Amino acid sequence: MPILQYVCPKCGRHFDELVKKYDEPVRCPACGGEAEREWSGEMFSATGKPAKQCSGHCATCSGCK
Repeated sequence: MPILQYVCPKCGRHFDELVKKYDEPVRCPACGGEAEREWSGEMFSATGKPAKQCSGHCATCSGCK
């Protein structure tokens, strides 16, 4: 289960969330609005090492190497 970064367009809060799937809808803990995935910041592989040339779109990727 990945920990992903989100931002709420309603209140502007940035937060991290543990999700079961990458496309799972996430609600803002502050206002309850539907949050959007934030694609900034470092991406890490399952081993905890920084991924090289990771687009962040894991559904189209063959996995971090």
